[in-house]
Amino acid sequence: MADGITITFGPLGSVGRGDVVLFVGDDLALAPAVAQAIGGGVADLVARAAASERFKGKSLSALALPAPAGLDADRLLVIGLGSEKDRAKIDWPALGGFTASKVSGRNAHVALTIGDLDVTAENAADFALGARLRHYSFDRYKTKKKPEGEDAKSTSLTLMVADVSAAEAAAKISEAVSDGVILARELVNEPPNVLHPEEFARRAEQLTKLGVEVEVLGPAKLAALGMGALLAVARGSVKEPRVVVMRWNGGEAGEAPIAFIGKGVCFDSGGISIKSAGGMEDMKGDMGGAACVVGTMHALAARKAKVNVIGAIGIVENMPDGDAYRPGDIVTSMSGQTIEVINTDAEGRLVLADVIWHIQGAYKPKFMIDLATLTGAIIVALGQDIAGMFSNDDALSAKITAAGEATGEAVWRMPLIPAYDKAIDSKFADMKNSGGRHGGAATAASFLKRYVNDVPWAHLDIAGVAMSSSSSEINRSWGAGWGVRLLDRLVRDNYEG
Repeated sequence: MADGITITFGPLGSVGRGDVVLFVGDDLALAPAVAQAIGGGVADLVARAAASERFKGKSLSALALPAPAGLDADRLLVIGLGSEKDRAKIDWPALGGFTASKVSGRNAHVALTIGDLDVTAENAADFALGARLRHYSFDRYKTKKKPEGEDAKSTSLTLMVADVSAAEAAAKISEAVSDGVILARELVNEPPNVLHPEEFARRAEQLTKLGVEVEVLGPAKLAALGMGALLAVARGSVKEPRVVVMRWNGGEAGEAPIAFIGKGVCFDSGGISIKSAGGMEDMKGDMGGAACVVGTMHALAARKAKVNVIGAIGIVENMPDGDAYRPGDIVTSMSGQTIEVINTDAEGRLVLADVIWHIQGAYKPKFMIDLATLTGAIIVALGQDIAGMFSNDDALSAKITAAGEATGEAVWRMPLIPAYDKAIDSKFADMKNSGGRHGGAATAASFLKRYVNDVPWAHLDIAGVAMSSSSSEINRSWGAGWGVRLLDRLVRDNYEG
């Protein structure tokens, strides 16, 4: 799915026309195997060029120079890895992304032999994943031709490794994950006039090609189930709501599944409590949680994960209209609990409440994780590099935290205390949908917690990281596809047989 980039593997020394990429530390020394395979004179050339250009081999720095006579290549690209301490903790996806950015539109042969490091097949696969993700861009709606030469050619990387077959096997897994991330990015980046609830559901149905069972619930079925909270949010839009339930049965027959649930508000105007005009266009991304769930299901199915998983998304539009739900309305959720609407812009929690209740009752999962671009308050608290995590289970929280540390998709556990729950008590109904400005992310999580029974559960508020988040070596996209790598790693490390 990463169009325009091809990644293959070959043995060390399989050099051809294009670039040859070499890695050095701050000592500027090439790995002996690389120097021998590429040619003894290359090490001296690198040392002389580095001195001339004041290249110090700092981490993620680059030096380009013409290839020497006798080497069948156009140029050498030397990439720094920093000190010995830096080399001990290489971020392989970031290194792959940085390298891809330096050889965009070219053929490159990358010598993944680095000093005395044991570069594993998994390291090589992570490098390839980072290269694919960095190469992604969303420009399908641009009609003007790009300047001649700008990305005119596709990028081709040959990763030269010690064990080609092992690297190829590991890369099949990383490619499935990168495709899942890119799918999530595509969904978030699409304009809302294209990706409305029905179209979102149609795209989720494409997962059947990978063996995922997909059930799409329309308005009549949602009404029959009693999803009054979700349907209330959808009332103001001419676009009908959908709930999509995706099932991947890769584990033991009859084993309880794990469940991922995503908020999918394809466009959030705020409804009657309408948002200000500034930045409202970003609300096409208010379905980042649902996009993550679809991307994760793609990744798990594509790599044939040995686990039973439910992915569920509630997809609606929140629009102002003569029939839109209003502040002061009282709606009845699928659980039977009533909700006083204080603010129609606190809509995502109503959507999630019904979907959480349905999945919990119908599929009896081992645990549930919901993901939602739920509150601006979490951005105030944590910025745009870390997602907020709320949970009723310490063990699940620890596993999510570890997966976040392993992938760089960091989470920070936030408190759930009785005071936050009390803040959403209503004078007129069982609860209200907003606890006010203070502690907004925590009161929103407390609202969701009222729809969780005894199932281990975590809520990830991804408002800061799913869209317009900080750019990185593996992402230059507005829609980040955040969470796919985190959830895939969580599954791989803890739940596959």
